[in-house]
Amino acid sequence: MTARILVVDDIHANVKLLEARLSAEYFQVLTAFNGRDALKICNAGQCDIVLLDVMMPEMDGFEVCRRIKSDSRTQHLPVVMVTALDQPEDRIRGLEVGADDFLTKPVNDLALITRVKSLVRLKMLTDELRMRAETGRELGVEQILDASPESGGSHGKLLVVDDRPSSYKRIVQYLATEHRVSVATDPQEAIFRAVDEEFDTLVISMALTDFDPLRLCSQLRSLERTRTLPIILIAESDQDAGVIRALDLGVNDYVRRPIEKNELLARVRTQIRRKRYNETLRQSVQATIEMAVTDSLTGLHNRRYLDSHIGGMFREAQETGKPLSVVICDIDLFKAVNDEFGHDAGDQVIREFANRLQKTVRNIDLACRYGGEEFVVVMPDTDMVLATSVAERIRTEVASHPFFVNNGASQLSITVSSGIASIEGGEDTTEKLLKRADVALYNAKRAGRNRVVTEAA
Repeated sequence: MTARILVVDDIHANVKLLEARLSAEYFQVLTAFNGRDALKICNAGQCDIVLLDVMMPEMDGFEVCRRIKSDSRTQHLPVVMVTALDQPEDRIRGLEVGADDFLTKPVNDLALITRVKSLVRLKMLTDELRMRAETGRELGVEQILDASPESGGSHGKLLVVDDRPSSYKRIVQYLATEHRVSVATDPQEAIFRAVDEEFDTLVISMALTDFDPLRLCSQLRSLERTRTLPIILIAESDQDAGVIRALDLGVNDYVRRPIEKNELLARVRTQIRRKRYNETLRQSVQATIEMAVTDSLTGLHNRRYLDSHIGGMFREAQETGKPLSVVICDIDLFKAVNDEFGHDAGDQVIREFANRLQKTVRNIDLACRYGGEEFVVVMPDTDMVLATSVAERIRTEVASHPFFVNNGASQLSITVSSGIASIEGGEDTTEKLLKRADVALYNAKRAGRNRVVTEAA
């Protein structure tokens, strides 16, 4: 695991020290000695994580972090504040401007490397989601990438895993001011609940009586449903080794006892914001996939989807010996509709035809807009006779009921021609099948339109 780490500090000795430690772990290190240069590097997309000193002249680390997190180009970059300040209010201020973590000078080597590796994993996940979502920009989901991870960190649903009443009552008291909080005193129960319920963050005590909290974290990270669920540990002051190991296992953050209320709330808000941002990215990826295989005008699958699925349907039919038929439908004299009534009216005709087509075919049939006014229906477990009957129903439904366009101002009589072909023997192919259906469609057009024609090999 490697990454590009930007070290920002106005003291050269501090920069060189961190650079040497990170380079020894094979990280690529970039350096900046003031906030202005750091922002240029971030805006140019040259780094994956920022290690940012707080006390700098002209522009301090808090302001640099605020600018990074308020810019849609850089808001996803993890920022670690490296500071000699150790007061709770300093950490809270950093978290409020968007910092992902803190390291206190002098920096512990293990803490440094483990924190960086944990944030690299986070950055890799976010980058993958952003890259996939980027493909949706031209498909109308631009707002997804511009959604700020700095919003929406309150009103979360949290699960506290702690078996000491004196401990979890205080934690719940702190968190309940902003969130809905449940408690699980049994770690096994916590796993079941985390899988079954939609929590935004888990808060786990490292002082569980009869269960290893690191094993609990490991089990949560191994399950598909909880793999990306944020985990915050409540650690004792002498549990440095355990915290470092937990971060290496994939735990997101930790808070030391005695717990400071505002720091706990700020860290929970950070995890919830990040979780919701990544969920938004995942949803955009799914939307992009759907838009890539869906015809935007009709809501039917498009030709790309047909091309990727018909082969599997064809092979399954051949392997099982079941019939499979293809119907290609084409709206008759469609160009005349566009020429006389306009393209808006033409779009309305296509949409209405798609609606009638969907109502006529079965759920197991694959109905697609092939292009323009042409549609394809792939019908598994359907022979030529049954496919002809379905195509006739489609033809009758279209011809028997007028199409209303331009808000009902115009009433059009529309007809459709269809060509049908079915699988014929083990030497058949999808290309031959579609070609025969296309030839049948051509014959239907040539014979006068508004009819169904079948084609055999």
